[in-house]
Amino acid sequence: MGYEAMRKRHAGEGGFTLIELLIVIVILGILAAVVVFAVGGISDKGTASACKSDAKNVEVAQEAYYAGGNLGNGSYAPSVDALVAAKLLRGPIEGKGYTVTTDSSGVVTANCPS
Repeated sequence: MGYEAMRKRHAGEGGFTLIELLIVIVILGILAAVVVFAVGGISDKGTASACKSDAKNVEVAQEAYYAGGNLGNGSYAPSVDALVAAKLLRGPIEGKGYTVTTDSSGVVTANCPS
């Protein structure tokens, strides 16, 4: 098969034009933006759930401190740090974008994102 025959055979085949490629890139950019905003909302819900869970853990630790024979002896811990020192919590709840505090009355306060 000669060069001219091959040229005639492939003459009808063409690639994508620059405009078609740009349209595809714009569509992919729009889809990527939608995904980024959707994932951001999921992350915010996770932080709120973690805050509520940490608050519940502090409440349970306060009750364990109160009921513990050699810990509170009928009184609540004065702070989250006291619960950590008593080994009822793994560590302080800080640097997570929210705060959970408690006092010697046993009240737990959480500033959770909504």
